[in-house]
Amino acid sequence: QVQPVVSGGGSVQPGGSLTLSCTAPGFTSNRCGMEWSRQAPGKQREWVSSITDFGSKLYADSAKDRFTISKDKGKDTVTLQMNSLKPEDTAMYSCKSYGEGWCLSTSWGQGTQVTVSS
Repeated sequence: QVQPVVSGGGSVQPGGSLTLSCTAPGFTSNRCGMEWSRQAPGKQREWVSSITDFGSKLYADSAKDRFTISKDKGKDTVTLQMNSLKPEDTAMYSCKSYGEGWCLSTSWGQGTQVTVSS
């Protein structure tokens, strides 16, 4: 399986912002949707947001009005802009493609750590 390359995590104080990037060469040409999820220690993976090949966006209730997903087709990159971060946003964030055929070949991978604390 192909693992997208994720970057941009870090440590911030509550109320701060971070921008995560996910690069998965091939997701544009294969017309895949892309999605973000997160997993905190001891908890199940939680879906956060997704964007279709056509650009339609969906967000988990926990992410609405604070997170923004976008994509740069030319770079096969999807970003997750996270604002007004809360301690409960602390988790490992990962991304993968979804859809049909090749789009099913990517996995969540290692992800990037986001820590929100004062």
